[in-house]
Amino acid sequence: MVETAARELAERPCGGALYECELTHARSAPRNHAFRYRTYLWLVDLDALPRLPWYVRPWAGLHARDHAGGNSGDIRSNVDGYLREHGIDLRGGRILMLTHARVLGYVFNPITVYWCRDRAGEPVCVVVEVHNTYGGRHRYLVRPDERDRAVTGKEFYVSPFFPVDGEYRMHLPEPGDRLALSIALHREGGTPFAAGLRGVRRPLTARTLLRAALRHPLSTVMVSLRIRRHGVHLFLRGLPVQPRPSARSRREHAGTTRGEAR
Repeated sequence: MVETAARELAERPCGGALYECELTHARSAPRNHAFRYRTYLWLVDLDALPRLPWYVRPWAGLHARDHAGGNSGDIRSNVDGYLREHGIDLRGGRILMLTHARVLGYVFNPITVYWCRDRAGEPVCVVVEVHNTYGGRHRYLVRPDERDRAVTGKEFYVSPFFPVDGEYRMHLPEPGDRLALSIALHREGGTPFAAGLRGVRRPLTARTLLRAALRHPLSTVMVSLRIRRHGVHLFLRGLPVQPRPSARSRREHAGTTRGEAR
């Protein structure tokens, strides 16, 4: 009886989904360099965050402080506040978030994506939140077309080998049974960088979470270490480091970009 109860608890749906993913990075300038690695990501409704058994919670931290604007409140209210700053009111509509969760107290999220719908269920916008390895965070608000494609100017220093210029071309379909996202950086003369994310949906249960954690141990630590390792590799190959813009130049650049968008 105890075994049966434990099995039922482990297989009980907890809300949301997991995607076991393959992430690819391809750089064509100023040096050719590509890599791929496997990890897993969470897809959750911000109004119905997963309720997990106590014994898997160390692998399941979803906290507002891990996202832009998260010094107080919860993730949903912070995203709603950001949208209001841009004149958008979902009126209680659904927000789905794709992200890494904290694993044993640590998280690094190169990218978090929020799909935002209004109360009638119609898609309104997508928010793409980018984190760099220097502790910085930035959000891009985009309105994908009927093919789930969007374009936005680059406003945030991510790789130390690229300046803050050019534009991102994104393909951001809301995940279903499959996850398939891509982002490419376009600069004058070409596309020096592209990233893709592919995954298969799994129901979120204690069992599937533990299985994913065992397949990808310390996944969020490994994401951070891999990015840094490849950065060191490129530096040793002689790539020049682009200086980070000052706070003032970042504000001026953001203001110019918003003015051009209008």
